Amino acid sequence: MSGINKVILVGHLGKDPEVRHLEGGVTVASFPLATSETFNKDGKRVEQTEWHNIVLWRGLAEVASKYLQKGKLVYIEGKLRTRSFEDKEKIKKYVTEVVAENFTMLGRKSDFEPANAGGSSSANKIEDEFSNAIDESGDLPF
Repeated sequence: MSGINKVILVGHLGKDPEVRHLEGGVTVASFPLATSETFNKDGKRVEQTEWHNIVLWRGLAEVASKYLQKGKLVYIEGKLRTRSFEDKEKIKKYVTEVVAENFTMLGRKSDFEPANAGGSSSANKIEDEFSNAIDESGDLPF
């Protein structure tokens, strides 16, 4: 039987996604993600935060660059990858990253609306259209 490499994280972005465009038009985005847990130690509540390096490729990277921002709450599914590289002094370094396979933005709908949405937003227009489609008698329109 083969192994399973699955990571599920819910956390807040530590900074805006950093987007790069590689040769061949491939897009890659990366950002740190903070996950926190609280526990009691000697009768005191303690919070412990872990930081994870998140990497997204191609279309997922483009969506992330459009909608994700520092501080936003996000659910991420992916897999762990460890890669090596040489630093400026030619010393081999290793880094472990979560390569995201999908993500879901969490939080209030208003968290992801543009800041300068003067008047009613497109989300409000859709809700208004849906409300108007409901028959007052309670019957479904189909």
